[in-house]
Amino acid sequence: MTAGTLHPTLAVFGRQLALYRRLWQASVFSSFVLPVLFLVSIGIGVGRYVGTLEGVDYLAWIVPGVLASTVLQISMGESTYAVLGDFKWSRAYHAMRATPVRPVDIVCGHLLYLVLRAEVAVVAFLLVVVFFGGLHSPWSLVAPLVCAVLTVATAAPVTAFAAAIDHDSYFALLYRFVVIPSTLFAGVFFPVEQLPAVVRPLAYASPLWHGVELCRAATLGRVTAWPPVVHVGYLLLWAVGGVTLAVLAFKRRLED
Repeated sequence: MTAGTLHPTLAVFGRQLALYRRLWQASVFSSFVLPVLFLVSIGIGVGRYVGTLEGVDYLAWIVPGVLASTVLQISMGESTYAVLGDFKWSRAYHAMRATPVRPVDIVCGHLLYLVLRAEVAVVAFLLVVVFFGGLHSPWSLVAPLVCAVLTVATAAPVTAFAAAIDHDSYFALLYRFVVIPSTLFAGVFFPVEQLPAVVRPLAYASPLWHGVELCRAATLGRVTAWPPVVHVGYLLLWAVGGVTLAVLAFKRRLED
């Protein structure tokens, strides 16, 4: 590779950024405005009736939940139709494979772009939350790092799934039986401990719950019920496993 040659992963990342520069206006509402409106309506509106939860006002309690769930929505949105489309409709991945770009470069470039997308939304959201008094600890600065890991932990397996299917109807099932239940029952709006004991393991199995717990510990400045290393390790397990599956799925599909 010559000094002026861009690394293949960065080349894929640059391609994603070039596309996003043309389409960024369409994502502003879902990535930033909608979470803020949701925070105001639920955190302040419903919060007046809820009062405090676990010793803090409800607004501050749901901030990390809305933050983590926003990351989940971005990860899912950019790893479903976008990935399948570049395989099936635009065949952009096949064009990349005709160059020195390897499947692992495509996957890593895609995930690097998603991390940047998520981090921009996370930082913007946290800056707004400061004016609502929703951050109670300087450890809030750790939340973007947690969200970066959560992005890969959720986007990588979905990317693998999108690369393995041939019809977008499967995404409706993914959103209906994975994304929506995860958002509702992963500690975003109420403590998981309020769920029936038989249902709690499903919440614990969700990467979103672990991300919410870590973000909540950071924004509220308190320790988690489970050791932080367990939460981080679980997210890393999903991230590494998802990347491995995604690379294998891309290799298999691009060889067809």
